[in-house]
Amino acid sequence: MTDRIRTRFLVIGSGVAGLHAAWRASAHGPVTVLTKRTLFDSATAYAQGGIAAALGAGDSPDLHRQDTLAAGAALCDAEAVQVLVEEGPARVRELQAAGARFDLDPDGDFKLGKEAAHSRHRIVHAQGDQTGAEVARTLVAKVRESPNIQVVEMARVLDLLLLEDEDGVQCAGVRASIAGRAVEIVADATVLATGGCGQIYRYTTNPQVATGDGFAIAHRAGARLADMEFVQFHPTALDTPENPLALISEAVRGEGAILLNGRGQRFMPKRHRLAELAPRDVVAREIFREQQQYGTVFLDATKLGAEFATRFPGILAICRARGIDPVHEPIPVTPAAHYMMGGVMTDLAGRSSIARLYAVGEVARTGVHGANRLASNSLLEGLVFAERVARDMVETPTDLPVPETTDWEVPSLDDRGAAQVAADEIRELMWTYASIARTAPGLRRCLAALQQIGERLPPGATEERNLHTTATLVTEASLMRKESRGGHFRSDFPKTRRKWQDRHITW
Repeated sequence: MTDRIRTRFLVIGSGVAGLHAAWRASAHGPVTVLTKRTLFDSATAYAQGGIAAALGAGDSPDLHRQDTLAAGAALCDAEAVQVLVEEGPARVRELQAAGARFDLDPDGDFKLGKEAAHSRHRIVHAQGDQTGAEVARTLVAKVRESPNIQVVEMARVLDLLLLEDEDGVQCAGVRASIAGRAVEIVADATVLATGGCGQIYRYTTNPQVATGDGFAIAHRAGARLADMEFVQFHPTALDTPENPLALISEAVRGEGAILLNGRGQRFMPKRHRLAELAPRDVVAREIFREQQQYGTVFLDATKLGAEFATRFPGILAICRARGIDPVHEPIPVTPAAHYMMGGVMTDLAGRSSIARLYAVGEVARTGVHGANRLASNSLLEGLVFAERVARDMVETPTDLPVPETTDWEVPSLDDRGAAQVAADEIRELMWTYASIARTAPGLRRCLAALQQIGERLPPGATEERNLHTTATLVTEASLMRKESRGGHFRSDFPKTRRKWQDRHITW
């Protein structure tokens, strides 16, 4: 017998966006939070760089807006960017008031850092390079102390529950697997806050839960998606045989670290006027190019000396645990899939194209990032738009017709080995043909191979099916956009083309 849970608000995901939306909505009704593993398993907890907001002297929302639009390569939604930069400072201060222990200067003001493509020092940090972990700690505490929030961990969402009437299609909740049981969660408003899809690639900084579930689930339900070709590759992940790769924050370059190729030569000053602080897509491509020519690329932060330990204690610990001492030797680095700029299309309140379904955080395409996200705008987007989602969904009417319960079973995965092999093949394919440098022949080869993998995915491989669907969307969009822009680079169309300006590939 299928179990059923009825709730006012349903939030899927436990990163900054999901936790913030759940916390703020809980003042207005019961909230159920589903998370794939635990409350702390999200990309938020991995974020080192910080939160960008116009909080310092000499800065302004207008300057932040200009930097964001410049990084977005003429594909940002200007209205969404205006919302982000104007409402951002208040959200950061609210988070501090909620208990977040951000780094402060002796006067008690935010100690602001500078990162690539920012014109001002505007990055808020916590414990140097532990900003995401502090944000997660603060929001998890708020969620756990709320009597109106029920948290369900180890829950795997399978598909959306949809109702259709004369007014169209609306979301009534989800079908999920909880401890192997078939469960339907019926909700007046459902929020996708499922994060990104870095795990479709062989090299990524994303946690293992980031398998693109939200994109695939929304796509199967018929929600509109856009800009799936725009994947951001972080230039400097620690080059080790791990999954995920440890991140070496952009802030290290912001403090003066330089990039060296395998010959010990610095190369970025000749490639861009901002050198190591050029936009991420530029730095990632140049590192990739140097790797192909000279092998390993290194990030040299030795001139920071003992200050490295004070400024980046987390990164120091990560490196030393792997036998690298960044105080005295360069750090081997590699680009890695880091962030998805595209996703489920939303309006400024986070509403998707399906009634009663919201999307927020990395799974959403709000338009603030365009073709290339500005550093440290992701945690900010999560806070700003989760607040907007929470405020909007409390107005959702409670007259949802309760769908009939149908008995169904969670599909069992009898051949886990075959599913793992398929997932590994997808990651290798995507890294080879649909990552930093793309071409039409390579993308077509990738699509053909993905189709073959999809045909032999074993029943019950629900996560791998989502991985496959999202990888296919990324590849198809990459083939369709015949230009290079932001995070999308086509070796066969290496220039930005005017006719593609303001054009979006949508489903």
